[in-house]
Amino acid sequence: MDTRRTTRALATEAVHAGRDDLAGLGLHAPPIDLSTTYPSYDSRAEAARIDAFATTGAEPDGPPVYGRLGNPTVARFETALARLEGTESAVAFASGMAALSAVLLVRGSMGLRHVVAVRPLYGCSDHLLTAGLLGSEVTWTDPAGVADALRPDTGLVLVESPANPTLAEIDLRAVAHACGSVPLLVDNTFATPVLQRPAEQGARLVLHSATKYLGGHGDVLAGVVACDEEFAGKLRQVRFATGGVLHPLAGYLLLRGLSTLPVRVRAASANAAELAARLAADPRVARVHYPSIGGAMVAFEVHGDPHAVIAGVRLITPAVSLGSVDSLIQHPASISHRIVDADDRRDAGVSDRLLRLSVGLEDIEDLWTDLDQALGTPARRPAPTEAVARG
Repeated sequence: MDTRRTTRALATEAVHAGRDDLAGLGLHAPPIDLSTTYPSYDSRAEAARIDAFATTGAEPDGPPVYGRLGNPTVARFETALARLEGTESAVAFASGMAALSAVLLVRGSMGLRHVVAVRPLYGCSDHLLTAGLLGSEVTWTDPAGVADALRPDTGLVLVESPANPTLAEIDLRAVAHACGSVPLLVDNTFATPVLQRPAEQGARLVLHSATKYLGGHGDVLAGVVACDEEFAGKLRQVRFATGGVLHPLAGYLLLRGLSTLPVRVRAASANAAELAARLAADPRVARVHYPSIGGAMVAFEVHGDPHAVIAGVRLITPAVSLGSVDSLIQHPASISHRIVDADDRRDAGVSDRLLRLSVGLEDIEDLWTDLDQALGTPARRPAPTEAVARG
């Protein structure tokens, strides 16, 4: 099903995509379908629909068959996310790692087990590739080396931009060109479709840990891949076989989260830009990383003990994850990227003094007051500024 539209703005799609049929159904809020199975008195027709799914992975026509093949509530979220990313389809999974695993399994099933990847990536993505847990082999390179790293058995090129946790950015159009016929997968979790749409720059696959900004409230675990319908069919077949399905309640929460995504991302990004500027002017901070496209993530390296900053916050929550309405801070070398080899971590720019801050919707002065006291000996508060620190 082609879900692309060009006539409505992103903010409008965020509110209405996946809900277009509700008024005709006499509903205002999307229903939550919790059924795991669905009755049918025509077993011959069911057999034909299951045969069709086994052949192409296309969503079955007519009523649902079984929860592992698909769910109407989850399908609404998939439709909406595909609209926002500008792709034909999207396939949701139980987590971001389940989504990435499904992509690797699809390519591996075709004998294309080699992956070219650019560090840094999310720590568990890095570990999944490095450990070869799904039978894949990885070549790590910089963006300029992607074309030279390709082999006949290369099934995927994987990048994350802005990257976790350094917020390093990649020229996606240039990398997509270097990939040739090999699919480029872009982890777009940090940027969201509000700030960038990788499919418009040549990526075939767009990955989200939907747990983060798409849900936006720290209460749902999910992953999703936006892509063309041909690849989506293969992902659905892997999801059916492996069982990494998204629960309908999570699908409902994600659809609700999308409706406020543009507002949340822009408001949090304004806070993050101001904090990045203040941190860059603070003598207790050695370096600030903030992407040129903006966003709600800030990374900064301190001269002092980063663990003391984590222990010192009172308003900001010291916790893993990101993208919630409240601000979160963590030490990547200890948590999100602990599983990555220490030398590889440092080579990718993840220093032991780096802190990652997911900026939420709190008042900017309250956030700065908390950071100021957590950083230790108070420094003179920088005056508010419109300047943005770039890393």
